[in-house]
Amino acid sequence: MNDAPETAQVRELFGIDTSMRVPVATPPPELAEHVPQIDPAYVFDPDVTLAILSGFAHNRRVLVQGMHGTGKSTHVEQVAARLGWPCVRVNLDGHLSRLDFVGRDTVVLRDGVQVTEFAEGILPWALQRPVALLLDEYDAGRPEVMFVLQRVLEREGSLTLLDQSRVLHPHPGFRLFGTANTVGLGNTSGLYHGVQRLNHAQLDRWSVVAALDYLPAEREAEIVVGQVPGLVGRDELVSGMVQFAALTRSAFAAGDLSTLMSPRTVIAWGENVEIFGDVARSLRLSFTNKCAEDERALVAQLFQRCFDADLDDVLPATA
Repeated sequence: MNDAPETAQVRELFGIDTSMRVPVATPPPELAEHVPQIDPAYVFDPDVTLAILSGFAHNRRVLVQGMHGTGKSTHVEQVAARLGWPCVRVNLDGHLSRLDFVGRDTVVLRDGVQVTEFAEGILPWALQRPVALLLDEYDAGRPEVMFVLQRVLEREGSLTLLDQSRVLHPHPGFRLFGTANTVGLGNTSGLYHGVQRLNHAQLDRWSVVAALDYLPAEREAEIVVGQVPGLVGRDELVSGMVQFAALTRSAFAAGDLSTLMSPRTVIAWGENVEIFGDVARSLRLSFTNKCAEDERALVAQLFQRCFDADLDDVLPATA
């Protein structure tokens, strides 16, 4: 990536009414494989897109928060794809240790002799390159991993490798993003087991926090059709699927369902419709079987409202 990359109008790249400009560049050959593929059917949320763009254009630390399936990680990746910016996604699950993240000494064979060398983890590797590091499931990270990020979260924050007596300063093109299901308060909803209560001194270091909610029905339908081309022209079917998903979310908010249908699940439902040719069977395989036994009667009622059919009946995809 060049030291002084070209810039482009956000209005031209994303169709958002703003005068903001963002850097676009061709990455060095060794990083080209890390530039995400462009999804031409992707639908951008304007507010979240501008927040992410501020991270790329002004080196802000951007955290995208929202419920599962809203497309938080994909949003960052698709912005990076259109900017030509290498993006590396790391899942901060409970198995990622500090040594995995920062690096460790390893034994290698040099000229027939075993020697000890330091193998960099993903954090120092990304920090020294024009790469956007995306910390997925940020609120599920282990405490010892999270505290490594404390200094790096500052705009020009460096990373000290104590074992190497080295201080790494970030590359001018390094960017840091995160996604989280919660806002650092832990598993208050009961949905996200494994997430942690976040240190608010660290949470405060994220200079931009964007909230991504489920999209309006019309835009969600656009996404489903864009991802499942076999549903093109089946407006009534797609509308019923999106309406059903919205009803599950309302039932979840009211405490009547213990799970809800995310856009990701709606897309899976649509893909299964293509495979099985039956809307009701595809719903059972995509969503109903995930619900508690005593909630399935309510799921059937919601299906009846949206499709005027019983969930146990065969409902062909052409209906």
